[in-house]
Amino acid sequence: MAVAPLPLRLVTFWDSQPMGEFELLAKLRERLPEPGSRVRLGSGDDAAVSVPGGATATSVDALVEGVHFRRQTASLRQIGRKAISTALSDLAAMAAEPGEAYVVLGAPEEIGEEELLELGEGLVEVAQATGTTLAGGDLTRAPALTVTVTVVGHAARPEDLVTRAGARAGDALVVTGELGGAAAGLLLLEDAGLVATASEEGAEALDAAAADALRARQLDPTPRLDAGRSLAAAGATAMIDVSDGLAGDAGHLATASGARLAIDAEALPIAAGVAAVAAAVGRDPLELTVSGGEDYELLAALPPAAVAAAREALARTGLALTVIGKVEATDGPGPRAEIRRRGGEALPSRGFDQLRSRRHR
Repeated sequence: MAVAPLPLRLVTFWDSQPMGEFELLAKLRERLPEPGSRVRLGSGDDAAVSVPGGATATSVDALVEGVHFRRQTASLRQIGRKAISTALSDLAAMAAEPGEAYVVLGAPEEIGEEELLELGEGLVEVAQATGTTLAGGDLTRAPALTVTVTVVGHAARPEDLVTRAGARAGDALVVTGELGGAAAGLLLLEDAGLVATASEEGAEALDAAAADALRARQLDPTPRLDAGRSLAAAGATAMIDVSDGLAGDAGHLATASGARLAIDAEALPIAAGVAAVAAAVGRDPLELTVSGGEDYELLAALPPAAVAAAREALARTGLALTVIGKVEATDGPGPRAEIRRRGGEALPSRGFDQLRSRRHR
């Protein structure tokens, strides 16, 4: 669980700052432990050198101010934590062991060195907690705060990595944890007065602790790395992280697997407080749950006989596993995911789309 120094390069016009480039880099390095066993060369050269073994999985994720977060509602430490956590969630969905991370930070003029150190500390906290080596990166000025993280995960063999493409007819569909919390938390962050409204109008009470938990699901998600490996060990045939909403991500898994996913909306594990928030804004809690993104739970297909073992493995880490539907052979126009109430009514089939939707955090 060690991390390597992060070789961030500052462009020359930063020299006018009270702290120079090398001083800031030194302070960043003071916060970082030694590199992981796969890293042979980290900070101080033109590129990092690692010696992976077996198979690797690589993913990149970006957070942009005004699109994925707002500094009025998220601290820089939280932004750093979320940036690396969302990238690591992709490794969790592949059942990969986290290895290295590379960070590109674009910072606007008004952000100074102490604030950059705070953001860096958020990155380090998650890296340490997950055993991820911060092996390299870059730092520059930018019109808006942007954090892009590339992560590399590892497995002994390529076949140990779980893709979206293996779901088979007859498999059970399972999801980790709870859903809808991040979407409800976003609504609370956007409207400070919504807590009072939700408490008055919600189908369930929304106390301060529940509201805080919902905001935390939006601001500080947890990559389900251990859960992903446990699901793979139990025999998961396909897996995806729920980042763009259950409806959208289930559709991605269905398309990749060439299968139909039949999901029971009433079986979804909805986070406490979601119903109250949904009622306060005049939305159906089920619709909010399936269309809202950023829960970063795992949706997986499992042989029915493997569900009990997977549930037991996750329970040992304090995480629930819920069966929400099944995989069926396609019987019509093609692969698709259907989320229906018990009466047969279909819920929205599309989650969040970066190019079609506008969602500011």
